[in-house]
Amino acid sequence: MAFVVAAIWKAKQGEEHRIVDVIKTMTPLSREEPGNLYYQAQVDPEDPTKFFLYEQYTSPQAYEDHKNTDHFQKHVFGYAIDYLEKREVATYETIDA
Repeated sequence: MAFVVAAIWKAKQGEEHRIVDVIKTMTPLSREEPGNLYYQAQVDPEDPTKFFLYEQYTSPQAYEDHKNTDHFQKHVFGYAIDYLEKREVATYETIDA
């Protein structure tokens, strides 16, 4: 079983470039975390202000550890959040066969 995070970020109009920069910074840092299994961001081809982040972690605690990293605190909570109009996060668990 993996712990899955599906997040939708909606940038404020004209601020999408800031969110792209944060994603480009966060992606390699997040992928290096010991509890991270997968981390990929996407942008809506019809709405450049809408982003979908799909992440997998070894456990719910690994996701909490991710949110508590220096890079998450600095780049997401300390910066990106100010340029988002909306942020939605849903969590799931994989069904392993």
